[in-house]
Amino acid sequence: MISLEVYKLLHILGVLVTFAALGGLALTVLNGATKQSSGARKTIAMAHGIGTFVILLGGFGALARLGVTGGLPGWIFVKLAIWLVIAGLVVVPYRKPELAKPIFWSLPLLGAVSVAMALWKPF
Repeated sequence: MISLEVYKLLHILGVLVTFAALGGLALTVLNGATKQSSGARKTIAMAHGIGTFVILLGGFGALARLGVTGGLPGWIFVKLAIWLVIAGLVVVPYRKPELAKPIFWSLPLLGAVSVAMALWKPF
């Protein structure tokens, strides 16, 4: 049986990998890479996919260990919405390079809101 602490660690590891991938993607595009020219494209996509999966695995595993079943509290829906945004961001910089810089700077804000939801569980 996996402990709550291990699920939390997995969740945070997934966030770190996903944010590293998105930050790397944004900076790669800001330096002029395109979808066709980027040698890092496959590595970034793999890291993003693995990271987003591990976020879900760790998050839902932690919820199960905490005994959260049935109807989910509102703060979890906020975190899921943030996860959906972060999961979808991987396609944006190559399609709209002008958004690479705003994406890069929005990642810490999205992370902070997600952490606030987990810490304070406002609703």
